[in-house]
Amino acid sequence: MIRIIVWCVLAGGVVWLAGCGANSGDGASPSGAAAGTSLFDAGPRAAEAPVDGALAEVGEGLFKTKTCSTCHGFGVRITGPDLKGVTQRRSATWMEQQMRQPEVMTKTDPIARQLLGQYAVQMPNLMLKPEEIKALIEFLKHKDKELSAVH
Repeated sequence: MIRIIVWCVLAGGVVWLAGCGANSGDGASPSGAAAGTSLFDAGPRAAEAPVDGALAEVGEGLFKTKTCSTCHGFGVRITGPDLKGVTQRRSATWMEQQMRQPEVMTKTDPIARQLLGQYAVQMPNLMLKPEEIKALIEFLKHKDKELSAVH
């Protein structure tokens, strides 16, 4: 229950911040931050943390069974964004939010909004459990490290 309340307060704050200020039409976000800046993407990139190999294996299976591979590839664009290097571009917090509530993110987060505009496909809410999201992030970190070692 506390987690739901915290999430509601956080989401309300994001919506409030997104609505603050006048929009001058110059591409800057209403809060005055650079376009594409996200409250969830602050801090270290996900790739900076060590990979949990056992969890990454679970995440690899989830990537297939939860149909992530239908829209996403590594080093190739399918329907959704190419995931190669995603853990070097995004924080684990941002990825967690995007996986947990993609429909909320496209309404409140400038990065998610930009991705929706670029790919014109709303990521579906797969109703992932927190442990599934963690496993998927570990898989993405593992995949990025694996692809970095090749090149």
